[in-house]
Amino acid sequence: MNAQQPDRPGAPSLDGPHDPEHDPTASYALEPEYVASLTRRVRSSTGRTAEVRTPINGAPLAHVPQSGEQDVQGAFTRARRAQAAWSRTSLEHRSAIMMRLHDLVIDRQEEILDLIVWESGKARQHAFDEPIHIALTARYYARTAHQHLDPRRRLGVVPGLTRVEVNRVPKGVVGIISPWNYPFTMALCDGLPALMAGNAVVAKPDAQTMLSALLGAQLLEEAGFPKDLWQVVAGPGSDVGPQVIGQADYICFTGSTATGRRVAAGCAERLIGCSLELGGKNPMLVLRDADVEKAAEGAVRASFSNAGQLCVSAERLFVADQVYDRFVERFVARTQAMTLGASLQWGNDMGSLVSQAQLDTVTSQVEDAVAKGARVLTGGRARPDLGPYVFEPTILEGVTPEMTCFGQETFGPVVSLYRFHDEADAVARANAGEYGLNGSVYSRDGVRARAIAREIACGTVNVNEAFAATFASIDSPMGGMRQSGMGRRQGSEGIHRYTETQSVATQRLIRIAPMLGMSDETYARVMTAQLRVMKKLGRP
Repeated sequence: MNAQQPDRPGAPSLDGPHDPEHDPTASYALEPEYVASLTRRVRSSTGRTAEVRTPINGAPLAHVPQSGEQDVQGAFTRARRAQAAWSRTSLEHRSAIMMRLHDLVIDRQEEILDLIVWESGKARQHAFDEPIHIALTARYYARTAHQHLDPRRRLGVVPGLTRVEVNRVPKGVVGIISPWNYPFTMALCDGLPALMAGNAVVAKPDAQTMLSALLGAQLLEEAGFPKDLWQVVAGPGSDVGPQVIGQADYICFTGSTATGRRVAAGCAERLIGCSLELGGKNPMLVLRDADVEKAAEGAVRASFSNAGQLCVSAERLFVADQVYDRFVERFVARTQAMTLGASLQWGNDMGSLVSQAQLDTVTSQVEDAVAKGARVLTGGRARPDLGPYVFEPTILEGVTPEMTCFGQETFGPVVSLYRFHDEADAVARANAGEYGLNGSVYSRDGVRARAIAREIACGTVNVNEAFAATFASIDSPMGGMRQSGMGRRQGSEGIHRYTETQSVATQRLIRIAPMLGMSDETYARVMTAQLRVMKKLGRP
């Protein structure tokens, strides 16, 4: 594999005082004034801070103020006050602000990319996906607001005399708990439809990537959203998360399945709704008639985008026997040609893992698989020469059920290959396990591939693409089946989850009750006769 060295001034000094000229961990990677302009947006009165360091070279990025119980309460108080006024604004007003956000994100993308890479260590090309996704999301909901939110006429019980309208009423204050793997897009994309629907947001981003989320909050305000409409709190998820759940009117959570279960339990206790996008052990099927070169290229992106730290990335590749050897040859060759590095610059095909904890998980799963008989076709090693948490993109063969990586999500640059002879068996193996988030199918026959896609128990399935086709198509719903979550982001489902439906019926001329001295028995006969007539007329 090709390697690009991290853009740091030199190796850390081994003796003597720490010198920023030689030790990147001795000075801040970002200007303190810039960091302060972001962190002051956190509601915090505790006096406590948490240090955040970049996975690129270990240099400190920020000391993020931490929120206490009173701060969370204050965030909700301010958000509720702002939401009461915001809910009365017109959709045209909200759409105009959303389109200004679209332009700001595009204009400021270099600043956004820098911050994402500093915090996450991902390759810049993968960071680029984030502002583009937010621009797409902002434009989509700005342009479709009336389609999703205008009152809708429904059939009344008495034709011509009963008028029924269904309104979309905002839920109030939405709590968003977002992850570190896509720190800018996950912090904002679920909140934009919430704002468009007339809600306020209290956001609790992951501790590792607070700055990207705070830059998003800054851009929202610059675009014209009211200052208090989007509140940000910070702190350990185990402390602050339950406080957010305890006060929100709806919760949107993206993260692990284990934490998602606790979030769902907390919401159930309060009888509030939630949407959860959770883990996945995502399958990719390469059918016997697949374009091998196209499938190999797609497999690299499916498996190693963002160093595999992507909920919808592929971790299990099922390949038809007829093309298996040719596919493996091309997949391994493409993987070995990847350029690795922890750097702010363009040019790397894969960046770093986010933390020591992620590196430990990936390393332990690969070592466990090898110890139990799996074969490493390429990769399999940490690369501290490139960055503290860089791990080579790794392809395993011969993975069996007793190995940890067989059924557990790795969330790293590790993928397992499986040969199949029968497509029905491949689908059954793809559906095995508890997850059902994303899948992909490669075939030259689109009709056949789409038929197989319908049999795969995943919330999204891509044909001749890794994951971007569904995720970037904002009009289509995105989410998981089974233990991969509940609810959907994007499309009409992505905005309707933040509303309550309210039916308003206006009755004219007659009441739906006995009239003009009619007895109850006569009323019952008349209504029964009307039911028969409505059936004959074909009325629903």
